[in-house]
Amino acid sequence: MVARYRATLAYDGRAYVGFQRQAGKLATIQGTIETAIAHVTGQTVTVIGAGRTDTGVHAEGQVIAFDVDWRHGNEVLLRALNATLPPDIALQDIRQHAGFHPRFDAEARLYRYTIVQAAQRQPLWRQQAWQTHYELDADAMTAAADVLMGEHDFAAFGKPPQGTSTTRTVYRSAWTAQPMPFGWLRLYHIEANAFLQHMVRRIVGVLVEVGRGNIRHEAFVTALTDGVMMNGVTLAPPEGLVLEAVRYPDDATLLSKRGRRPPEDWNDE
Repeated sequence: MVARYRATLAYDGRAYVGFQRQAGKLATIQGTIETAIAHVTGQTVTVIGAGRTDTGVHAEGQVIAFDVDWRHGNEVLLRALNATLPPDIALQDIRQHAGFHPRFDAEARLYRYTIVQAAQRQPLWRQQAWQTHYELDADAMTAAADVLMGEHDFAAFGKPPQGTSTTRTVYRSAWTAQPMPFGWLRLYHIEANAFLQHMVRRIVGVLVEVGRGNIRHEAFVTALTDGVMMNGVTLAPPEGLVLEAVRYPDDATLLSKRGRRPPEDWNDE
């Protein structure tokens, strides 16, 4: 009997042109997982993801679902798929979950962006962080990040891949930092009900300019209010971005929310 399976997925996105399957032979996360499922089960399936991460973006808490007829237990399926998947993609768990939809049932998505601030290159961080030698004003960056909390029109930071609405609700927007032997490790966390295309990377790029003193706090607030993208702002590189988690209500309430309109975007980054 065909059942719906829900799984948590982690991947290093460097070798892929994003999550969503593409035409031709371009390597994608979705296409690679679908190929692995077909190899293990002999069935052709469509994998649904909670968010379409962009080219080069990583995940440790992506959530996926697919329908398959499998009679050998969840743990056997988990081991078989992980043995088939390449080393840069791995399922973290799997279970049956009737009626579950990773995108429509999601209440929020949490992203983490990593910056290494150091005078010299840090080779071990080259594929996991945006490295910068500039001095950054942590207080200014924190003050600007605080402005993003709540419901706003985020047209200044991205475009909707579908529809016209650019309004999103941000539940968390915060910087943390810890000293390194040769500089600082700075982490930015942002959690929202949905995101615009490239929204997180553009926000980080603007916040770094605020930290460098190139954009004043007042100008940052005005850009958010007016909904106009700032010219000349660097889009933060993808290697620093990780889809950390997707938030869901408790399972008992999922079916009661079935039929509500899904977020217009799900091309998160």
